[in-house]
Amino acid sequence: MKTAVPCYYHLDVEVSPDRVGQVSRILAAHLRFWDLDNLVQPVCGGAEMLLKAIDEHATDKNTSIEMWWNGQHLITAIGDNDRALRPDQELRGCLEHLAAMSDGWGCCATETGSKVIWFSQRARAGERVPLVPTAPAPHLSEGLDVPREVRVAQLAGPADTPDEVLEEAR
Repeated sequence: MKTAVPCYYHLDVEVSPDRVGQVSRILAAHLRFWDLDNLVQPVCGGAEMLLKAIDEHATDKNTSIEMWWNGQHLITAIGDNDRALRPDQELRGCLEHLAAMSDGWGCCATETGSKVIWFSQRARAGERVPLVPTAPAPHLSEGLDVPREVRVAQLAGPADTPDEVLEEAR
């Protein structure tokens, strides 16, 4: 049986208008490397939209981007360090778009007061996923001899002593 290989990617970046396109190309390259070409457009589109909103509204432009692939779902998370950036106000349009284009999404606060916005994409049935071959089964390096033919004692005949049965079998 073959199983999908779990994959993980992490990128820390200071967001600027030039960097948004560069980050999108980096994410697309990783998705293609993982044989997830069909997820490039929705994932990169969602990440670009969030990065542009962070660039426009945030004072602290340092962000972290992570992608996890578990064989069925790709989760993309973008975390910012700006405590003043409010998802319910400045990022409302982005979150509505993420909700419409993804299979799941969410926003959570971190211990430092910043936030992480994530969204997931499901791989549809029949799509190609990276596979891990199973290890080959061990085999014997020396052949075994075929067992010699042994006569079966007749059940209807008279019972022989154990010594006579052994002599006949030789």
